[in-house]
Amino acid sequence: MKTAIILGSSRSHGNTSQLAHYAKQVINADYFDLRNYEISPFDYNNQYQDDFNQLISTLLQYEQLIFATPMYWYSASAQMKLFLDRLSDLLSFDKDKGRLLRGKQAALLATGSDIKPPECFEQVFKLSFNYLGINYKGMSYCSCPGDIDLDSHRDNINALMNKLG
Repeated sequence: MKTAIILGSSRSHGNTSQLAHYAKQVINADYFDLRNYEISPFDYNNQYQDDFNQLISTLLQYEQLIFATPMYWYSASAQMKLFLDRLSDLLSFDKDKGRLLRGKQAALLATGSDIKPPECFEQVFKLSFNYLGINYKGMSYCSCPGDIDLDSHRDNINALMNKLG
């Protein structure tokens, strides 16, 4: 299946990026770093001059979407949160595009300094994907209080990539 990895991090070459690049190699995915796009906060008046529509139009061509984010204060990064918030555009301003999300598969790659993420971190993604009709396949979380040791996380990442097919 055609897969896109969407990185939302303040560091394009940090731990989460390394995790995402490894996954990219395992399943031959395309890679999108949200730092390379200007994405404005949600606007109830739909007045945007940013890259969201272009990016989401591209991403809708993929059957699988892997969201990669570090956990900051028990939540997704600001870049990822902005992107998730803008999916609201597809529920109110561009419903035809929104319907194209139904039936897609999604997974979550995450890093953080906690040994295990709190349930609330993953729940945001689970509930959002469920509401949008996206089949959620799970999360691979890597605890890395310092620099990531990719070798110690490969089995966990590979298991999630196998779920995606």
